[in-house]
Amino acid sequence: MTGFTAALVLVVATAGLLRWRRLAWYWLTFGVTLALLRVLVCYGSVMDACGLTVPAPRWRLAVARMTNSAVPGPRAPRILRVRPTRTGLVLRLKLRPGQDAFDVAASCDRLRHSFAMYGVTSREVRSGVVELRMTGYDVLKRVQMPGKVDTRPMRVPVALREDGAVHYRDYRAVPHGLTLGATESGKSVYQRNLVAALAPQRVALVGIDCKQGVELFPLARRFSALADNQDTAAELLDALVSHMEDVYQLIRAEQRITADVPDAEIAADIWSLPDDLRPVPIVVLVDEVAELALYATKDEEKRRDRIITALARLAQLGRAAGIYLEICGQRFGSELGKGITMLRAQLTGRTAHRVNDESSANMAFGDIAPDAVLAAIQIPTDAPGIAITGDSSGGWARIRAPHTSLRQAVNICNRHADLTPDLPALAPFRPLVGIPAPAPAPAVESTPAAA
Repeated sequence: MTGFTAALVLVVATAGLLRWRRLAWYWLTFGVTLALLRVLVCYGSVMDACGLTVPAPRWRLAVARMTNSAVPGPRAPRILRVRPTRTGLVLRLKLRPGQDAFDVAASCDRLRHSFAMYGVTSREVRSGVVELRMTGYDVLKRVQMPGKVDTRPMRVPVALREDGAVHYRDYRAVPHGLTLGATESGKSVYQRNLVAALAPQRVALVGIDCKQGVELFPLARRFSALADNQDTAAELLDALVSHMEDVYQLIRAEQRITADVPDAEIAADIWSLPDDLRPVPIVVLVDEVAELALYATKDEEKRRDRIITALARLAQLGRAAGIYLEICGQRFGSELGKGITMLRAQLTGRTAHRVNDESSANMAFGDIAPDAVLAAIQIPTDAPGIAITGDSSGGWARIRAPHTSLRQAVNICNRHADLTPDLPALAPFRPLVGIPAPAPAPAVESTPAAA
């Protein structure tokens, strides 16, 4: 008995130490088992207390009266599946007739307290089926990305969601994105993670950093083109527009719309072209968009209109040509001049770090997800990197990118410098110092002669 008591004390002390110092380890060793037992034992009473039950159907009440048996009680949603994860639990529930997914979403906070979990979120999988994702601890306090992630071409992991899922930046689903945030809010770290995730892929990176290149030029070995001032940025954007027009000519030459060509083989964008003809996709990163839109003289105003017009054309037409925009800034409102709101309307993916005023949050989410505005202005100053992300579907989530130092990003870009494609249209803007021989890429300067 003494040995058993000593072992029990040792286990309790170990659990307490892990919960204090290593929450992730505590969850994987003790927390997941305790949470699973708590959910399965208390499920019915918790659902009843949260108002997520419905009365028994009439036929069961009629059978109870005819057989003089006990009246059946209210029924909770049926558990289809319980799956433990590295950060919490996932419950898939089958709703009873008369219940709605909104009822479950409205009760998430009560479920969090009842099951003693850190967070509970819900989403509708299909009609009548809801998935509850429960987190056992604050996964955003110290972000640890899972070892295995679902990486695909033009789809890279950049952050962790508050429900423990990985947040991906999928350019083929959401071509253009906008990232807002005040100074020291974590925009630079988010951008570094994006560049580091794209570096191993077959993609051309183009950077516009009007802060004299202090953010993007250290990563120059993986960039096909860089601009560090407004004049160079204007010329670079004009070259991208010209490249986009050449790509469209290539697509038209390869469409071959005849009766014997299957519908699936008719080219409408670069992803419909054969691999040997497909141009390299391009991701354009603008570090501070306000520097491109501000002007003080008439000549600067002409340059500004030229830049914004080129950006708007790339945002409207660039997707099919494989040109994707990532625009960052502290503010992105109509005070930046004409054309800004038209450009913002084309930026589907929205990410907002900590902002200093409500109007800045409205610039990101006011037209797509009003509920996210309040969440964006509530991000504390002592948690850099936490952001709110949303898209035109109206959904939003809280995310945080893992801390990546500039040295780590530089090492990743240097390691994959041999993958940097050499695009003829962007050759004048390529940083040449210390760059190895470029990787071969299809030249898309004009329609092939054979066409």
